[in-house]
Amino acid sequence: MKLYKAERNTLYAKGIEMKDYRKYDVWKLGHEITLQIYALTEEFPKEVQFGIISQMRRAAYSIPSNISEGCGRESDAEFKRFLTISRGSASELEYFTVLARDLGFLNQTSYTKVNDNVNKVKRSLNNLIQKI
Repeated sequence: MKLYKAERNTLYAKGIEMKDYRKYDVWKLGHEITLQIYALTEEFPKEVQFGIISQMRRAAYSIPSNISEGCGRESDAEFKRFLTISRGSASELEYFTVLARDLGFLNQTSYTKVNDNVNKVKRSLNNLIQKI
C-alpha cells in the first residue's frame, strides 16, 4: 500500500510505525511457496479446479497476505494475530499437500519439496510469534 506524504506524516504523528512486510524472510518464503503451489497445481486434473486446486492456492497465498496485512496494523498484538492466522493457513496447506499426494496429484519429490518449505515457514512463524 503506497501512502502519500500527508498520510505517512499523519500515521507517524500518531506514533504508528509501519512495518515493511518485504523485509521478513518468512514473508519471502510464504511468497515462494505460493508460486510453487500455483506451478504444481497447473498439472492437476482440470476437474478438481474448483476443489483442491482453489483450496491449495487460497491457503498458500493466505500465508504471505496475512503477514502483509499484519504489518499494516497498528499494534504488535494485531501483527501477532495475523501471524497466527498465517500459521493456520500453513497448517491447512500442509494437509492439502498430503491429500494431493494421496490422490496421486503430487509425486513424492514434489510433495517433499513443498512440504519441507511449509514446515520451514511454520517454524519461522512460530519463532516470530514468540519474539513479539
